[in-house]
Amino acid sequence: MTLNIIVMAKQVLDPEVPVSSYRLDRANRKIDSDPSKRIAPVINGFDETAVEAALRIREAGNEAKITVLSAGPSFVMDVMKKALSMGSDEMVLIEDSTLDSVSDSTVTAKVLAAAVKKLGDFDLIIAGRQASDWDNAQVPLGLAELLGVPCIPVARKVEV
Repeated sequence: MTLNIIVMAKQVLDPEVPVSSYRLDRANRKIDSDPSKRIAPVINGFDETAVEAALRIREAGNEAKITVLSAGPSFVMDVMKKALSMGSDEMVLIEDSTLDSVSDSTVTAKVLAAAVKKLGDFDLIIAGRQASDWDNAQVPLGLAELLGVPCIPVARKVEV
């Protein structure tokens, strides 16, 4: 039996860059990088750990298809392809510029839930503990609620 694992991944501005390189927009709603400093985005580090957890499940001898799922206003493909280069099988990116201006944790969870439903059957969804940009840790919980599945908010190890 092949396990269908979906891993959530978010593109964020590099959290290792000094705080002085960031600024809030006029509405104090989102963090912008200073255009003069050109901060490169990365895959959220907690989500990279989620990809690694899925890969460990497969490496433990379980047949698994790993699909990485992300939603955002835009993507840098070289950044997002990292999850594929780590060993994931597929990637689904939901790109919509309105996700930048109206998005909050609830909207993001609803968009991702709709995508998961469209992808079809899954056995496990793995998400990082939180995103390094806003640190809310709400999307995985909202996603589980919308899909009607149990959620374990923090785990040290995943075994099948």
